[in-house]
Amino acid sequence: MPEPHLRFPPLARILTGAVLISFSPVLVGVANVGPTPAGFYRMAIGGIVLGAVNLLRRWPWVGGRGHLWFCALAGTVFAADLAFWHRSILLVGPGLSTILGNFQVFVLAAFGIVVLKERVSPRLLLGIPAAVVGLFLIFGLEWNALDSGYRWGVFFGWATALSYASYLIALRTARRRAERVEAVGTIAIISLMCAAILAVAVVAEGETFRVPDFSTAGILLAYGVVIQVIGWVLISSGLPHVDASRAGLILLLQPALAFVWDLVLFARPTSALELCGAVLTLAAIYLGLTGHVPRAPGTADGAA
Repeated sequence: MPEPHLRFPPLARILTGAVLISFSPVLVGVANVGPTPAGFYRMAIGGIVLGAVNLLRRWPWVGGRGHLWFCALAGTVFAADLAFWHRSILLVGPGLSTILGNFQVFVLAAFGIVVLKERVSPRLLLGIPAAVVGLFLIFGLEWNALDSGYRWGVFFGWATALSYASYLIALRTARRRAERVEAVGTIAIISLMCAAILAVAVVAEGETFRVPDFSTAGILLAYGVVIQVIGWVLISSGLPHVDASRAGLILLLQPALAFVWDLVLFARPTSALELCGAVLTLAAIYLGLTGHVPRAPGTADGAA
């Protein structure tokens, strides 16, 4: 995504963006609409804003058939991601749903190892069992005591991780196949395609597009503009200029702060053991984010 003309340094952009997107599950939790309509409004508003920027700058939209195909694939799996994640937010809360969704780190690692033939890093080997232990502390000890809705929320969180990882893979491939197309145009296309799919899902589920009040309208507007546009533009513009390990640590603020907002704003009951499990899981995700997995010799860089 083109770097905006900002006066503060890349590190501050990533930090600000991570703080902004940490409020994403909070906005979903307080919006007085269903999970699928919430996703539709986020992508529709974000896509319109990004599309307007692309039009005003007169940048090209499509970089060939392959680019458009993977944009469509990215839009489809991201629609699934939002549908799963929003349901997880409503069932287990903003904090844990976001932690579960960030397990996409390990899904991407598995893709890199199996498909791209990348070697396993020591940090990743340490992070995976740490994550499993952390999740066991949060859910495993009292799994049988959890109600069915909470269990479904956990499953939706894991489905979020799988869908989000698939989205990142499709987005990566779309960007590699783009010819003279800025990232703003690519994200705009994906957002609008995703919004179209979610619109069909809203109708199929018998939901409504009606926004019940001005408060909800403001929340949805913030969800689309602050999260989908501003937050991700800040992060995308700063990432190329910051070391991967430092960027990974800062981006870990998103699930960490989401968990804090869940405790502070929604008074989520949390035991000391669950809190230890959440901290261990966040640490494991950090290991996965910062553990560089080198490519095997001879692996093509363009494989995806």
